[in-house]
Amino acid sequence: MATAADADRLAIRDLIEHWAVWRDAGDWDRFRTVWHDDGRMMATWFQGSADEFIRVSREGMERGVSILHFLGGSAIDVAGDRAIGQTKMTISQRAEVDGVLCDVVCTGRFYDFLERRAGAWGLVLRQPIYEKDRLDPLDPAARLELDRSLLEQFPAGYRHLAYAQSRIGFDVKRDMPGLLGPEVEALYARGARWLEGGPSD
Repeated sequence: MATAADADRLAIRDLIEHWAVWRDAGDWDRFRTVWHDDGRMMATWFQGSADEFIRVSREGMERGVSILHFLGGSAIDVAGDRAIGQTKMTISQRAEVDGVLCDVVCTGRFYDFLERRAGAWGLVLRQPIYEKDRLDPLDPAARLELDRSLLEQFPAGYRHLAYAQSRIGFDVKRDMPGLLGPEVEALYARGARWLEGGPSD
């Protein structure tokens, strides 16, 4: 028999899937509905409010920035009106890197702080975890030589994604959580505090 927690997890999973579909489709009005009013987004290239994230994402899409998201399995912990969701994901971005058109793919997890308010679940904070990535020219015969000194300035989990984003003008955050290390351990601790009624940061 399905429990209330099962229903909550299903509602949260729907929200997470809506995030990916509506964001990548540029369905900005519906995309806004997955966030609470004070929702915040953390990413390699952006850190700020949900409203600001929607604005810059829309502007980027209109300029031809191509970033897509694919989802895998999820694990959702519910504690009353709060939840932590972890969802396997892949970020795919197409960009010109040092004069060569490339696809960069980064695999990791969305780590989401969620809350039920007025009967509806919404995102309070999305913090991706970046686990590994790669960069490939669209033309397999193309010659691409990366600037190793720049590449090695970024964490291993999103090194190539950060390289590509920095080359097209983004200011990339350099201490995002990866598969292992103090950044992800601190994130897990924040998640545990959130489920116990503490703040999301």
